[in-house]
Amino acid sequence: MNVPSVTKPAVAAQTRLGLYIHIPFCAQKCPYCDFNTYAGMENHIQATVTALCQEMERWQTPLRSRSIDTIFLGGGTPTLLTGEQLTQLFAAIHTYFQVSPTCEITSEANPGTVDRAKFEILHGLGVNRLSIGVQSFQPDELAFLGRIHDTADVHKAFWAARAAGFDNINLDFIFGLPGQSIANWHNTLEEAIALGTEHLSLYSLIVEPNTPLHHWVATGKVNAPDEDMAATHYEYAMQRLGEAGYVQYEISNWAKPSAQHGAPPATPDALEQTPWFASQHNLVYWRNQEYLGIGPGAHSHLWLHSAEGKQTRRRWGNRKPVPGYVKRIGQGASVEETSEEIDPRMAMGETMMLGLRLLDEGVPLRQFLAMHGVELQAMFAKELAQLQEWGLIELDANRVRLSSRGVLLGNQVFSYFLPDS
Repeated sequence: MNVPSVTKPAVAAQTRLGLYIHIPFCAQKCPYCDFNTYAGMENHIQATVTALCQEMERWQTPLRSRSIDTIFLGGGTPTLLTGEQLTQLFAAIHTYFQVSPTCEITSEANPGTVDRAKFEILHGLGVNRLSIGVQSFQPDELAFLGRIHDTADVHKAFWAARAAGFDNINLDFIFGLPGQSIANWHNTLEEAIALGTEHLSLYSLIVEPNTPLHHWVATGKVNAPDEDMAATHYEYAMQRLGEAGYVQYEISNWAKPSAQHGAPPATPDALEQTPWFASQHNLVYWRNQEYLGIGPGAHSHLWLHSAEGKQTRRRWGNRKPVPGYVKRIGQGASVEETSEEIDPRMAMGETMMLGLRLLDEGVPLRQFLAMHGVELQAMFAKELAQLQEWGLIELDANRVRLSSRGVLLGNQVFSYFLPDS
């Protein structure tokens, strides 16, 4: 199979590279989830792990001059893998890639599928950050969301992770559920705060097409989420988590600062705006930098060099069905299902849409110039003027970012930077 050559970008703003590995298996599929995940396919896990290693091998030569700065094992449920399968996966990572000594390595985990022994295996393999899918501390909400764990499982998993040596843990939560009371949401936040976790991710429930939840809403079995109530929950979270010492560094993410660890890892033009415990892997996405996706349905975004020497920014996604992915990897065939070349105007718009999600960091002016070869203020003069007039953004000598009002209207702001918007 032909794999395009990859050249290390010349500009500092594009030197960070993330690696995402997709584990598409779950113990049970949640009714709201539209990710490429499957339940009841345990007999496919080993073949898929082998295929993941073979796909990584394909990128050994193209990425030989690049250092991997962040690694994220997502899904699905990576902790469904056995210790032997996880060891096989990490052996391939270190065989085929140069892993930075300061690499942030995250694994997702679901309460109910992990214990201290599994966490110790992950920690021993170099995983230094966990992202645990809690979603709620309310039993009725967990049942509605189709989660296999209860609140006791969350506490057991969290403290097992601590005992295994993890000092950087994210907890995921969902708000805006149909009928979710203010009291329930407040109680969930208080229980999360009491655990003292380093990072929190809060996502508003979205009714995705082709999910059981979408069918329930369409047939009247379940009421559609109330957007006004979801906004109330979100504004309360902003206030309460700030009081508890968390820094909201991205629209949906809060992290603790850390005097113990000193300054955050050095990144171009971050200008010390992002807290230590921010997700370094997700910052690669929000800064519109480069990442390689491995696995069925995984997506990639890289600067590539064609045989003619043309440098292009390209994005592609792997085919989703597990059996087809495994078969094509074994045959040495391409697993790409979608692919697009990102033209300069689209790339600039995406830098704005993604970067404005970072509330304090925003889009640094020097970083934009380094990435795109044009000044941000010149490229988007009309859009910036209009959004400033409406009080939705702030622009100073270093960056552009959302105003406090703009945070609540982020999607409308982002749309202004799309081509032909």
